[in-house]
Amino acid sequence: MFGTKPVAVHSIPPYTLIRLAQEWLAEDTPNFDPAGVCVGSEDVEAKLLCKTPHTVLAGSPFFTAVFTEVGCTVDWIYQEGEQIGPDAVTLTAVVRGPARCLLLGERPALNCLSRASGIATRCSQLRSTAKSAGWHGEVAGTRKTTPGFRLVEKYAMLVGGVSMHRQDLSGMVMLKDNHIWASGSITEAVKVARSVCGFSSKIEVECGSITEGREAAEAGADIVMLDNFQPQEVHVAARELKKDFPALQIEASGGVTQENLALYFSSHVDIISLGCITQGCPVADFSLKVQKPGNCNVCKQVIKLD
Repeated sequence: MFGTKPVAVHSIPPYTLIRLAQEWLAEDTPNFDPAGVCVGSEDVEAKLLCKTPHTVLAGSPFFTAVFTEVGCTVDWIYQEGEQIGPDAVTLTAVVRGPARCLLLGERPALNCLSRASGIATRCSQLRSTAKSAGWHGEVAGTRKTTPGFRLVEKYAMLVGGVSMHRQDLSGMVMLKDNHIWASGSITEAVKVARSVCGFSSKIEVECGSITEGREAAEAGADIVMLDNFQPQEVHVAARELKKDFPALQIEASGGVTQENLALYFSSHVDIISLGCITQGCPVADFSLKVQKPGNCNVCKQVIKLD
């Protein structure tokens, strides 16, 4: 709805959620499900528990899509983007459906939720660091994502409040060192790239010095990435380039971590990208507990799912 806060899930087409859910389920159960015979199709209720305090919930659309595909329903207690906690264990949602179907969806759904929530939590922390410092620019992710899982991880960045950066090689032209070496020069690489992408795509050039950054700007690059610069070197190079090319955007990347992010903040730096948003990011700990069928005291027991 216009005039309201953007909802991240609205960026994902419904048929994409269905396709991904079907692929993940088929990967996990490509043919028979022998264990399903043990539990049958009796309706059960399972509690989704978050065991990582202060987790930012992300991935609920994928979680729900998986269980919808196997005929289950999900009632969420927390909403996408909300922080869960601070208790050691927090009830987050309730899943209902036939026992064997619930077990079919359990692992694919938890994998998505745990990974996405871990990334969103880290992104939220990075965004808070930037906001607290009063920095004007954007914290961004990279293409260093898990093969086949990029959409989930990029979506988690969006929920966590940072820039997803380009989605893929088609999203924006980024000329890295190997492109430059193969082309012969920055100027030639930018010229050829512009002849293909035209006016509708930005061109970013990875640079290892102020001299390279200046050549990229003069060739018509929209963004200069200062790659693997020390923080003080970034400040000097960004200031010099902005002085001569005020419209140029400057990105700092390489060696930036959650611990040293603040050292790169500068009024001359527009973007700081971090591979650690996805690489080595801890997952959030979620588990499902399904009520054990029976009566009297037995009905109060629970089975923990792997």
